Amino acid sequence: MSDWNALLIHGAGGGAWEWGRWRGVLEAHAIAVRTVELQPAPQGLGATALRDYAMQVELALRVLQRPRVLVGASLGGLLAAMCADEADALVLVNPLPPAPWHRRLVQRPWDRMVPWRRNARLHSTREAMPDADDASALWAFRHWRDESGQALREAHAGVEVEKPDCPALFVVSERDEDVPAEVIADWAQTWRADRLETIASSHVGPLLGRQAQAIAVQAVAWLNRLGRAG
Repeated sequence: MSDWNALLIHGAGGGAWEWGRWRGVLEAHAIAVRTVELQPAPQGLGATALRDYAMQVELALRVLQRPRVLVGASLGGLLAAMCADEADALVLVNPLPPAPWHRRLVQRPWDRMVPWRRNARLHSTREAMPDADDASALWAFRHWRDESGQALREAHAGVEVEKPDCPALFVVSERDEDVPAEVIADWAQTWRADRLETIASSHVGPLLGRQAQAIAVQAVAWLNRLGRAG
């Protein structure tokens, strides 16, 4: 039986619901799971900084028993990398890259608050999730949330993150228009991390696509190999 304790961190505009498929797989393999639902700062969502989110991750991680693994997707992947000193392993799913790899992302202006909830449309959600079934796309459409533009600006401006001492696995979509696979490949190579290349065809595919559970099983296998090696 596994003795890993996992903390799962969602991406920008999402929530803990993104991890439904992964949670079932992890718990079926005796991995204790806790999710983070990132909260706005007291001053409001528009004033929420990246550090506000990172502090929430740090606090949630410290109460977990060891060994503990941080699992983060997209913005949550960057947050996991920022908090890696408190973790025994990292699983980063299409993570937003830190400096200097951030320079290779498509840059865009971010409003003070990004109205993803208010502007959500089922058609655009379906287009962003070509590898998901209709039910998953409908669920996502109903659950997107607005996001802090300040946190996204800071993330895309480049965050200095040191290579962690713990092992890391990068889970990469074959086709990702938000974080290209080659960017993550260079980052993973520099960190001497493992890489799981998937056939997912979207940024959120490894979590919400048809292959999500199979990808989670492969992540569990990687964790179990770490346990045997230890």
